[in-house]
Amino acid sequence: MMKADRVCEWCGSDMPLAARSHARTCSTRCRVALHRAAKNNPLPIELTTRDRWIRRSSTKVPLTVAGMAASSTDPRTWSSYKDATASSAGVGLGFVLSDVDDIVCLDLDHCLNPLTGRLAPWASAIIRDAGTTYVEVSPSGDGLHIFGYATVRQGRRIRRSDGTAVEIYGQGRYIAMTRRRFGNCPSVLADLVDVIDALV
Repeated sequence: MMKADRVCEWCGSDMPLAARSHARTCSTRCRVALHRAAKNNPLPIELTTRDRWIRRSSTKVPLTVAGMAASSTDPRTWSSYKDATASSAGVGLGFVLSDVDDIVCLDLDHCLNPLTGRLAPWASAIIRDAGTTYVEVSPSGDGLHIFGYATVRQGRRIRRSDGTAVEIYGQGRYIAMTRRRFGNCPSVLADLVDVIDALV
């Protein structure tokens, strides 16, 4: 009997050989658990299915799920989303950006008024141009992280006289995650190439 070449998205076990091609879980129990987790979790599946999760300290030092030092360039120190969320090390989660794919993050600094929810005009323009992609509030409460796809092999820092303060990363960095969805943004990743080209 051949071993299944797919695994359950919830428990990681091999999928039954008789499982339908579109099935994502190995059992009804796992399907229900995955559905409940997705309902309470705004993160795109493009992020949660990658084993590039770490924990972080209150000073943003990357940690393994066991509480040891982690590195944004050493895959041996990363974990699955499930293991990272189950860990109590540090104070929160982090997602590592890697050159194995084109997931990028635009880090908008000091653009959101945490009391009123109002965005700086320059940040509103970037959010508008980014379109339907996942955006979350940063740990500081006054910044935003915009996730999507583009080819960014070297980080960029953009500062302008109008207050624009954006950092663009695609590899060798981790992003502190809050799972605090901004507004009604969707749980998907969009192409950010045009937005990044306009910024740089």
